[in-house]
Amino acid sequence: MKQLRFFFILMAWVCIHTTWGQVSTSSDPLYGKRIGVIGDSYVRNHREPVEYTWHYKFAKKHGMQYFNYGRNGNCVAMPRARFGEAMYKRYKEMTDSLDYVVVIAGHNDASLLDSIGIDNYKEKLGILCEGLIEKYPSAKLFFFTCWTRKNFSGSAAEKVVDATLEVCGRYSIPVFDAARKGNIFAQSDAFRKIYFQNEGVNDTAHLNAKGHDRFLPCAEAFLLQY
Repeated sequence: MKQLRFFFILMAWVCIHTTWGQVSTSSDPLYGKRIGVIGDSYVRNHREPVEYTWHYKFAKKHGMQYFNYGRNGNCVAMPRARFGEAMYKRYKEMTDSLDYVVVIAGHNDASLLDSIGIDNYKEKLGILCEGLIEKYPSAKLFFFTCWTRKNFSGSAAEKVVDATLEVCGRYSIPVFDAARKGNIFAQSDAFRKIYFQNEGVNDTAHLNAKGHDRFLPCAEAFLLQY
């Protein structure tokens, strides 16, 4: 009899706490919203599961529908035979009716800036911004830059980050300057060994699960402002 009573008490506790969890989740203003993330291997998460990424974890934490449009090697401004059409055109492949659109890009453009040219990058980024606004007129749009790196000052990476701030600013698209305002120290070999894929060996771009967990609070605080 005591065992049966304990069973009913246990089941009641589970039901109550399950209900509380559902109320808590569904009361989140982001619950059920649709978020699409487009970018390069930062978004695809290179050689590790998408489920490790901060944006996936953000979406799941808030009960959002998540769409990933990451492609390794992809650029904002230049198509690449191996890595596909540039983002300023590829955004058209994204699903309709998104509530939030996050662009995480610029790393590959910086690496290829001698071929792309900074003015061309700005032009193509402007096309991307205009295209996203037209495709998602009621959505909230965001851009995240690449990380800092060794010898960042005066580098192609710095030029791309500053160009991104400039161009997105013209369209009132909020930008998180991850090179200067994040908590990811990609210039440090010791830091990358802990928080980057392949222990940071020849990799200044791709966070591991621990790195994504570290960056999530920064990204979340930025997004929740809006």
